Amino acid sequence: MRRWLTLVVLLLVNGHAPGAAQSTERPTVVVAELDGIIHPLSAEYLMDVIDEADTSGAELVVFILRTPGGLLDSTRDIVSRMITSRAPVAVFVGPSGARAASAGFVITIAADIAAMAPGTHIGAAHPVSGTGEEQDDTTAEKAASDTAAYVRSLATARERNVMLAEEAVLQSRSFTDTEALAAMPALIDLVVPDLDALVRELDTRTVRRFDGRMQTLALSGAEIRRVEMTWRQRTLGALAHPQIAYLLLTLGILGLTVELWNPGATLPGVAGGVCLLLAFFAFQIVPVDTAGLLLVLFGLGLLILELTVPSFGVLGIGGTISLILGSIMMTNEVPGVSVNLGLIVPVALATAGIFLFLGRLALHAQRQKPAQEVVGQIGRTRTALDADPPGQIDLHGEIWSATSRAPIAPGRMVRVADRRGLTLVVVPADDLTSTGDAS
Repeated sequence: MRRWLTLVVLLLVNGHAPGAAQSTERPTVVVAELDGIIHPLSAEYLMDVIDEADTSGAELVVFILRTPGGLLDSTRDIVSRMITSRAPVAVFVGPSGARAASAGFVITIAADIAAMAPGTHIGAAHPVSGTGEEQDDTTAEKAASDTAAYVRSLATARERNVMLAEEAVLQSRSFTDTEALAAMPALIDLVVPDLDALVRELDTRTVRRFDGRMQTLALSGAEIRRVEMTWRQRTLGALAHPQIAYLLLTLGILGLTVELWNPGATLPGVAGGVCLLLAFFAFQIVPVDTAGLLLVLFGLGLLILELTVPSFGVLGIGGTISLILGSIMMTNEVPGVSVNLGLIVPVALATAGIFLFLGRLALHAQRQKPAQEVVGQIGRTRTALDADPPGQIDLHGEIWSATSRAPIAPGRMVRVADRRGLTLVVVPADDLTSTGDAS
């Protein structure tokens, strides 16, 4: 009996030993999917994924990448974190029809494993100004040379085609999946149709890390763990697009314009303020051309002058042109991404038209003299009325403060019984007493 108990205890201990537990664990592949511009928020997302992979002991990190480009500073942050990752990082440009241009090309070249789906392409990594401003030849040459040196260093460390990587920067060359794999040496490592095929191809593959270490992947039966953006990253990332930022700026200006021309409307002012704050936040993430923003403000100034200075439409036309030119300059800040004229021109024309229309209505209303004799006039209550505090009524297109001895509900017809300064005393239109009684 004692021998049997000893045997059971040994079996239990061996069954829970670290070696036995590890032998039954499945390797983990952490996957992040990025479809959009490379900016600080997308960089934060990808770096968070690598941090999670390091913490969980994942065998491999995979970035599924689809991007038109982005900011070089954010790209450098991503590449630096990829180099220091504990697990190898694979970049997969997919699915078919996708691209990894500009900043996406740099990230692909920097990966431990670079893979593409059939029918995809990479390249066109020539740098442009981060603010969309035109650069002189010397500045542009310096920027291109600096980026080319950066890409050459990455391609050399990854043993990829240095000459073609440099041409992607200096000559804006792009490469299909077939061209990238067939180059000697190749720009990428694999062409696979999907993520599952990529994981199968990498099983037992030996990967050379950035510092020269060799690491063999064991991915048989691997668990695929997808990591999504947080709600904060998704929300703010959606705002960090030139087109969205431009629309928010336009809506904010229109909202505040409506509120200024019609004080007390409240909703347009609140909505306009929120839109402007969101637009300014987006401009902090995605750099904006200062000259373009100043042109937009100058155009609004010309439109205001058009309302007060007789110019036979010259100021209005100049303000509209300034709005269009400023919008083009302001939103041309991210390499590979811009707001097209098909959106800018209609929005700028609509903004100028609404601005001038509401402005003329407001000025016309301000120049009208208020009715001096209001006693006996019929109006309609905007708010509930009582003796105190005063409410509001509509009277001949004007909003007056008013009180009533008896409660009156909103939307009721009332007659003015007396006037005390700028406050009216009213009674229901069907229950009028003498003026002396009402006062």
